[in-house]
Amino acid sequence: MDPINVDFGNKSVMPETPKGSTVKRVIISLLLTLVFGVVAYYFMLPALNFKAIELYIYIAVVLVAYIAIFGVISQAYFRPEYMEYAKNKVKIPIVLILILAVFVGIGYLVGAEFFRAKDYAEIIQVKEGDFAEEIAEIDFQSVPRLDKDSSNMIATRALGELSDYVSQFVVNSYYSTQINYKGAPVRVQSLDYGDVFKWLKNTKEGIPAYIIVDMTTQKAETVRLEEGMKYSPAEHFNEYLIRHVRFKYPSLMLGEASFEIDESGRPYWIVPVLDKTIGLFGGTDVIGAVIVDSITGDTILVSTSLDGTTNLPTDKFVTDKEFQWLDQIYSATIVNQQYNYYGKYNNGFWNSIIGQENVKVTSSGYNYLALNDDVYMYTGVTSISSDQSIIGFVLINQRTKEAVYYQQAGALEETARTSAQGKVQQYGYRATFPILLNVSGEPTYFMALKDSSELVKMYAMVNVEQSTIVGVGSSLAECTENYAAELEKNGVNVDVDVDSMGQEETPDVPKEETVEVSGTVEEIRSVITGGETYFYIKLQDNNSYYKVAVKDAEKIVILNVGDTITFVVDKNATGEIVAVNSVK
Repeated sequence: MDPINVDFGNKSVMPETPKGSTVKRVIISLLLTLVFGVVAYYFMLPALNFKAIELYIYIAVVLVAYIAIFGVISQAYFRPEYMEYAKNKVKIPIVLILILAVFVGIGYLVGAEFFRAKDYAEIIQVKEGDFAEEIAEIDFQSVPRLDKDSSNMIATRALGELSDYVSQFVVNSYYSTQINYKGAPVRVQSLDYGDVFKWLKNTKEGIPAYIIVDMTTQKAETVRLEEGMKYSPAEHFNEYLIRHVRFKYPSLMLGEASFEIDESGRPYWIVPVLDKTIGLFGGTDVIGAVIVDSITGDTILVSTSLDGTTNLPTDKFVTDKEFQWLDQIYSATIVNQQYNYYGKYNNGFWNSIIGQENVKVTSSGYNYLALNDDVYMYTGVTSISSDQSIIGFVLINQRTKEAVYYQQAGALEETARTSAQGKVQQYGYRATFPILLNVSGEPTYFMALKDSSELVKMYAMVNVEQSTIVGVGSSLAECTENYAAELEKNGVNVDVDVDSMGQEETPDVPKEETVEVSGTVEEIRSVITGGETYFYIKLQDNNSYYKVAVKDAEKIVILNVGDTITFVVDKNATGEIVAVNSVK
C-alpha cells in the first residue's frame, strides 16, 4: 500500500496513484494523441503558418486531446481519487494552452485597429475618378440582367432537362461565379453530387459537366466534359479541393475558392493565397492564387511573397496574357472590407469615433459590373453619420484590386429598389440589387424585376440623383425608352439610341411555337432537384416523359394514373424527356 501523508493541520492527504508505470501511461497517451493529431489535421487542414489562427486552434485541440486521453488512461474519470494525480501529470499541456492563449491575445493586440488604424487605411489604394468621362456609356447588348438567385434557378432548370444528370447531380448554388467569357458576362456554375450515396457511385468519374448562364440572353448551356472534374469542394477525401491544395502547399493561408473557366472552356478552381499584413492576425490581403485544374488536379502557384522557382509576380495578373482570363482573385468580401478600413481610418482611429470627419463606409450590398473585359465589384458609399443617401460609389477590379471612387450624391440602392418595386406593386415583383449604368451621362441604377419563382419579368431604371425618376418595361428597349421619357419630363435631355439595342425578346415571350399534347396518364414519377419538385408524366401510346415543375402547375400533385391531361409544349420538342410550358 502506498504511504499516506496525513497533515492534521489542514486535513489533506497525498493523492492516490493508480497501479502501473507513469512513464508507460505518458507514452501511450502521446502515441494516441499523435494518431488523433494526424486525423485532426486531415480534417481541420490548418496552415502551418504562425499567422494562421487556425494553427493555434489546432494545437490547442491536440493538447486538450492529450489531457483527455491521459485522464482515461489513468482512470481519473472512473476513479475520483486518481483525479489529483492526473491533474499533476498534465500541467505541462495546460501551461502550453495558457501560453498559446496569451500569445494569440498579444498577436491580436499588436494588430488591433486601435493601434494600427493608419496601416489598415493603406491596405487598399483608392483613386478618385470622373464618372461621365471614365465610365463609358453602357453597351446595352452586354448589360447583365440576372442576379445570382435567378442564375441558379435557370441553371437548375437546365440541369433538370438532362435525364442522365438530374437524378445524380444538383446545381451547386454556392459556387456561382460571374466572369467575362468570350466578351460576355456570364455565370459559371459547378455541380454537386445529389447525396453521399450518389457521390460514392459517381466520384470515380467525377462531376461530368458545368453550366454557363448568359447574363444578357438568360440562356443556359450545359457543358459536358470528356473527363469529369475530379477535384472540387464536392469531394470528401484527397480530391477535396482545399485538402488537395493544403497537401501541396502546407504553409499557405488559403481564401475562399471560386469556380472559373478559361477561354477554351476548361474548368478551374481559383484559390486565393492570403497574408496577414498588420501585426500577427490583422490586415487580411490577397498575395496571389493557386490555380487548380479541376480535371487533373494540376496546380499553378502565382504569388509575390513566397520564395521559389514556381512563383510569379502578381503583376502577371495584369500584364501576362496567360492569366487574363482570370476574373476573381480578390473576393468581394475582402475588397469591401478593405475599402471600409480606408473610409473609416483614413484620418486616424479617433476621428472614426469622435468628429467622424470624411468618414465613409460602403452601403448595404454590392453587385458586379463588366468593364474592359474585367469584373468589378460595385457598391455605393455613404457617410457614416447618415444612411439615407450615397455620397459616391466605388468600383474595384477583382483581378488587380484597382479601386476608383466616384463622387456622386444620390439615392441609396435600397431606395432605388423600393422605387422600382413601387412602379409594379400590382405584380408583387422584387428588384435585384442594382448595377450602375451610364445612360447619356446620367448615373442610373438598373435592376431586373423578378416574380416569386426568381424569373425575370420586367426591367427598371432609376436615376441616382432623383430616385423618383423611374422607367420600367418588359424589354430593355422599352425600359430605356420609358426612362428617357421620364428624364425629359423632369428637364433632363438624353440621347438614347433605342434601335441599337436590337430586337430582343421580352421575358414572357415563348421562344418557339407551341402545340398541345393530350392523353391518358400511364405513369407518374417525381424528383426533387435544387429544392424544387418535378413530376415526370408518361402518357399512353407515347414514349416521352413530360416534365412539369410543381410551382408552375400546383394541381399536378393530385393527378392520378388513368386521368386525362393536356400539356402545352414547344412545337419541335422531342426526346425521352420533354419540358412542359403549361398544363391544361
